Amino acid sequence: MGTLKYKVITSKSQYKAYCDALEQLVFAGAKDRNTKDEIALLTLLIEKWDDEHILTTASDPVQLLHAFMRDHDLKAKDLVTILSISKGYVSDILHYKKGLSKEVIRKLADYFKVSQEAFNRPYKLKGPDNSHLKNAAAMYAKKRMPVA
Repeated sequence: MGTLKYKVITSKSQYKAYCDALEQLVFAGAKDRNTKDEIALLTLLIEKWDDEHILTTASDPVQLLHAFMRDHDLKAKDLVTILSISKGYVSDILHYKKGLSKEVIRKLADYFKVSQEAFNRPYKLKGPDNSHLKNAAAMYAKKRMPVA
């Protein structure tokens, strides 16, 4: 018996290599039986790693996104490209200021190869830090009365 092409994932570098290999196989378009089996095996190994290392049930969608970004060495600017949204919207999502739209959830699930339910869960957004000071400038401004 020869050496195995794929083994159980034991490191982040191996995880990343398998994700890259899976992506290449999927986009190559070859649909013979061996390729389909290889895709299924890689998917199984990657999902096993994800289940053990990413707490999809315990964390909220933003924490999950941060975990995926760490695991895939992604930065916020990479999400701008992946999701086709503005860097301001990405920043607001990552800082709990805006929620995930249906389109963003779909794109994240497709990109990270997880179900949409992983990102489609309720979580609490943060309001503006100084919302109670919203009209502070107007409150302390001196009114100028016209001189008669």
